[in-house]
Amino acid sequence: MTEFTIGADVSCTDGPCGKLSRLIVEPDSQAVTHLVVEPRHRGPARLVPVGLAEAAGGEIGLQISRDEFGKLDSAEEQEVLPADGGYQMLAPDPRVVGVYGLGIPLAKLSPRAKRVDAEDLVPLGEVEVSRGDPVFATDGEIGRIHGLVIDPGNRHVSHVLLEEGHLWGRKDVAIPISAVAKIGEIVRLSISKQQVQDLPPVDIDHLPT
Repeated sequence: MTEFTIGADVSCTDGPCGKLSRLIVEPDSQAVTHLVVEPRHRGPARLVPVGLAEAAGGEIGLQISRDEFGKLDSAEEQEVLPADGGYQMLAPDPRVVGVYGLGIPLAKLSPRAKRVDAEDLVPLGEVEVSRGDPVFATDGEIGRIHGLVIDPGNRHVSHVLLEEGHLWGRKDVAIPISAVAKIGEIVRLSISKQQVQDLPPVDIDHLPT
């Protein structure tokens, strides 16, 4: 089994390239199709086909170079909004002569910065799963998403990971996909909180294949 922990470091064949920020899932088949990787430096996140990724030792390796990574499809659309012509107040400037000789320093004025809005791009018919997305049992919220475990053969999700240490002090809480009714920005389970508590501890590195 392959564990994709959201927030894990991602490397290309020629060096580090970013961090895993979210996963793209085809909800009907419950198969992971893409990883969304935030680059180390400025630039849009990239959609990485899951077939290019391997996970080991808490890190993710891509079978492409950093140059090839930079040419992958963008995972977000950025819009730069025009300045509104206003000004924002900055810290008082002691070098400015006081107002009308009263010794009151004038505040510096600066044009308002342009705002950049970013919208996630998700392939049609698919959903994104991000760290911190809520997980609901049949009787209420049970935790937050930490990552997904997939079968490397068919790339289907086998387990949903809750955030470390969130539930009864257990480091890893892995919910089998058979107990998941819906997966997406909200994960809904078909079992209760008590049934989650009763699940045996799972060693992710030794899950049956």
